[in-house]
Amino acid sequence: MTAGTENTTMESTDFEAVLDAVRRFVREDVVPREDEIEETDAIPEDIRQKAAEMGLFGYTLPEEYGGLGSNLYEDAQLAFEFGYTTPSFRSMFGTNNGIAGQVLVNAGTEEQRKHWLPRLAEGAVASFALTEAEAGSDPSGLTTRAHRDGDGYVINGTKRFITNAPLADLLVVFARTDPESRGTKGISVFLVEADREGVTVGPKDHKMGQAGAWTAEVFFDDVRVGKDALIGGEEGAGFGTAMKSLVRGRVHIAALCVGMGQRILEESVAHAASNKQGGRPIGEFQLVQAMLAEIQTGVLAGRAMVLDAARKYDSGEDRRIAPSAAKLFCSEMVSKAADLAVQLHGGMGYMRGTVVERCYRDARLFRIYEGTSEIQKLIIGKNLLRGAK
Repeated sequence: MTAGTENTTMESTDFEAVLDAVRRFVREDVVPREDEIEETDAIPEDIRQKAAEMGLFGYTLPEEYGGLGSNLYEDAQLAFEFGYTTPSFRSMFGTNNGIAGQVLVNAGTEEQRKHWLPRLAEGAVASFALTEAEAGSDPSGLTTRAHRDGDGYVINGTKRFITNAPLADLLVVFARTDPESRGTKGISVFLVEADREGVTVGPKDHKMGQAGAWTAEVFFDDVRVGKDALIGGEEGAGFGTAMKSLVRGRVHIAALCVGMGQRILEESVAHAASNKQGGRPIGEFQLVQAMLAEIQTGVLAGRAMVLDAARKYDSGEDRRIAPSAAKLFCSEMVSKAADLAVQLHGGMGYMRGTVVERCYRDARLFRIYEGTSEIQKLIIGKNLLRGAK
């Protein structure tokens, strides 16, 4: 794939080989260790190492910087496979390829790209530090500040729910450089090494689900960085840079939901075919068949939406409505699928150690992060009306 373009792809035979290798890795290496990941709240080091060796820490990064150069259509197909297992597997390299890494790809200077992208492709971890206590889906409440000081900047503030923060080598930090600005104006982006003086990462959060995917607060106390830490060398471009990364990320999240929906479907079909009530497999009961039909229909519809949104993103035809629509539909779909699967499993569906019980907890976050369902509805509605003017 040609670096820096959105509408080209790997050679089809090369991509099929990558896709097949990822599918086998997920199903043969990761799925059998899901209980271990759930119990230890960590990805085993050998799985992490194999993922790095396969190039998964940089599969969307341009080839000239050591990545595989996947476009979004290819990314979506890989995400179908990542979503089949615990979300924490994808989470360990997701921000490298998605919201954090794409900031560098889209807006970084050549020097910044050359310095960081090869490291990320090899397995260094980047975190996307945007969210704050009063700046979640709406970044306009962002209060972290970066003021000029000599040849550099001093950053002060607190971020929360930052994925991979306890493991991060690089923090992509959003801060206000214009103290008089309001809303989405005056926000800039900085590259901050996680071990830089003044950076403190809090204890990992205790979450409802997605064990093994660590999030934490990050505190910036008079953190000094050089002017070369400013992404693109331009102040005030942070909001647009964040939104561009998040739009692509929404299609990726939608694809993960489809992958999880496929796993939920297969677990439910197997249970319905083998579990008996009154001497008959429960799959013979029509209401159970109706549940399976609802899950299957949602997965098929979600898959089609994701691939269509990815094509339109890569071509530039639609980078507004389709990504949000796919994320909205698929995140709601997988939550419903998990709920139906727990119901279908009966009492077993409520027991820890059952795949669909874990999926029920894991799926809930998809409707919240990288833009809540409510935010997606606003984006879709506003853009539809904009097109009518």
